[in-house]
Amino acid sequence: MIKQYLQVTKPGIIFGNLISVVGGFLLASKGSINFTLFLITLVGVSLVVASGCVFNNVIDRDIDQKMERTKNRVLVKGLISANTSLVYATLLGIAGFATLYFGANPLAMWLSVAGFIVYVGIYSLYMKRHSVYGTLIGSLSGAAPPVIGYCAVSNEFDAGALILLAIFSLWQMPHSYAIAIFRFKDYQAANIPVLPVVKGISVAKHHITVYILAFMIATLMLSLGGYAGYRYLVVAAVVSIWWLGMALSGYKRSNDDRIWARKLFVFSIVAITALSVMMSVDFMTPASKDLLTYVW
Repeated sequence: MIKQYLQVTKPGIIFGNLISVVGGFLLASKGSINFTLFLITLVGVSLVVASGCVFNNVIDRDIDQKMERTKNRVLVKGLISANTSLVYATLLGIAGFATLYFGANPLAMWLSVAGFIVYVGIYSLYMKRHSVYGTLIGSLSGAAPPVIGYCAVSNEFDAGALILLAIFSLWQMPHSYAIAIFRFKDYQAANIPVLPVVKGISVAKHHITVYILAFMIATLMLSLGGYAGYRYLVVAAVVSIWWLGMALSGYKRSNDDRIWARKLFVFSIVAITALSVMMSVDFMTPASKDLLTYVW
């Protein structure tokens, strides 16, 4: 039973979000780490993300049974009731919001509330089923964790937080479209209006390319804005160019779209993990930011 309650929170998604939280937190910390605040932020975000995932599982249980990759989920198989899951999700959410409010700061909590509302209230309840723009709206909630990590330290939503929001929002678009392409039949069977299903895979490829180009610019802004160092800049440039090259390879006539999309998806995880690690270790201190301003 404990395993089922853990599964319904989608541990993989929680772990992926925590990597980005660490990146944002350590970027803002600039080498001076408050380990208590660090632990509290990780726990708070984990609880909020877990809550959102449980709510999503309850909302999506009808379409999950139509998709191959989700047909064995806990709620689809009736291993936990919907009512019990709603209570569970509510308790997780309250615990997460309270942890961030009292342990970090009100800004971190309100950012988590905003991300939660977008994911559960706007994306899961409506946009996912009714609009091709659901992915775009959902990307905003997915970008909340690194911003929460950053603001837990800074206690202000500055240009650095805005750049992080842009980086992680833009990253999620090619990432999500790649999933929709190699899981095309699943989304089609569940009648979910993702771009590849509604507009076609060729149109989705164009959007993937454009979003990766925008992602490339956003990643560079973290260094050009004086928040991350030159080692981060080099890694960001290499990762972005490599990802763009993979996207462009999708235009080859001999290309198998499913295989190509899966590779693009896997590399997207490598890319965002690499950036999260680099912004954690190659931050700009106030002195080095002054030097960067002088050089420019």
